[in-house]
Amino acid sequence: MKIIYFLVAVCLAALSCTKEKTDYEAAIDSGATEFTEFKEVVNVLDGDYNISIEALNGAFYNGYNEIRLKITNSHTGEIASVSAVTFLPINTNADGVSSSCPHRYDLLSIPDSNYYSGYSVFTSKSSADETWELYIGFTIANQPHALKYPITVQEQKNKNLNMTAFTGKDDEQYVIALIAPHRPKVAENELVAGIYRFNKPTSPPAGDFPDPAQFTYTEVGGYTLMLDPRMPEPSMGNHSSPNNRDLTQESDGLYHGVVNYTMTGNWTLNLMMLNQNGRILKGTEVPTDFTPGIEGAKSELYIDVLF
Repeated sequence: MKIIYFLVAVCLAALSCTKEKTDYEAAIDSGATEFTEFKEVVNVLDGDYNISIEALNGAFYNGYNEIRLKITNSHTGEIASVSAVTFLPINTNADGVSSSCPHRYDLLSIPDSNYYSGYSVFTSKSSADETWELYIGFTIANQPHALKYPITVQEQKNKNLNMTAFTGKDDEQYVIALIAPHRPKVAENELVAGIYRFNKPTSPPAGDFPDPAQFTYTEVGGYTLMLDPRMPEPSMGNHSSPNNRDLTQESDGLYHGVVNYTMTGNWTLNLMMLNQNGRILKGTEVPTDFTPGIEGAKSELYIDVLF
């Protein structure tokens, strides 16, 4: 008799999923666009030089943003001979408190493409209570240049690129940001994420504001993100999927794994983050019970996605 009840519950869950599938697909189509083209989002003149920053879709979004910065001579349009470029995003809240977010401070030169490469994981969108500014520095002919520029950070509508910030059991502040896939498929998908730890300042601020030493983050190395994806809605019984693979760090500094989405709908990526020694810094195991009609349990550390 228990087997019959179980089969009935499974059938009801499948029927519910089929009924709502069109709504999920509409939400995915409107929110999970995969932007592939870099467009200019910042253009500012500093004396004889023009600074241009490009990002996907020509916008900054809450979450992970790859950036490309170019510096040209404002008179000739030629690429400037720059020896160093720094990039520091600063958030200021309604109380006047300043903070930053995970970012690459010393941008990487990409000679063949004539731009400097970096990233910024904006931890909040712009609002009346929170503003963002970019502090950019560069050196040309031994002459340092520094400027700041206000920017707008938009809401991230693609839930597959969500992020989470938290304090680990080691009392350190972390950010996990999803980077890929932008638009998953009903299949095994490569899952890419960044893990960043805030470096607590060890000395008071020095020099003019902002002191970069007060706002640094580390791309943590050698950690593991244990992955347990579930469909937590009551109609789905919090079921998982086979052939998932935990996220481990690769040569690009990012964490790669596999998530197997067996159907469209709301998914939760339940996570447990382990350090180099295998200590769990955040996250809890999720019960394996099939719970039709009940909202599924989630790990202490999770990120919701929509596929």
